[in-house]
Amino acid sequence: MKKNILRQCKGCRNVKNREEMLRITLFNNSLFINPNSKMTGRSIYVCKNEDCIKNLIKTKGIKRGLKFSDGEIIKETEEKLKNFLILP
Repeated sequence: MKKNILRQCKGCRNVKNREEMLRITLFNNSLFINPNSKMTGRSIYVCKNEDCIKNLIKTKGIKRGLKFSDGEIIKETEEKLKNFLILP
């Protein structure tokens, strides 16, 4: 039996099943969008919807949640998240 693992979204602060969310992972000073949760490292979770992702970007949730200050890498990751919204 698979265990339900709950995580809090950094965009809306709701607690949901981990498998319903995107995981953003900090590993070796690089950020990865990690939807299958296989990579290790410090991570934050965000819902797979437009409002949560926009709120995460607006509130600088990636920087605060991961305690990571490289603005250029954060901007690249935010662009990847915006592109994720466009993809089906």
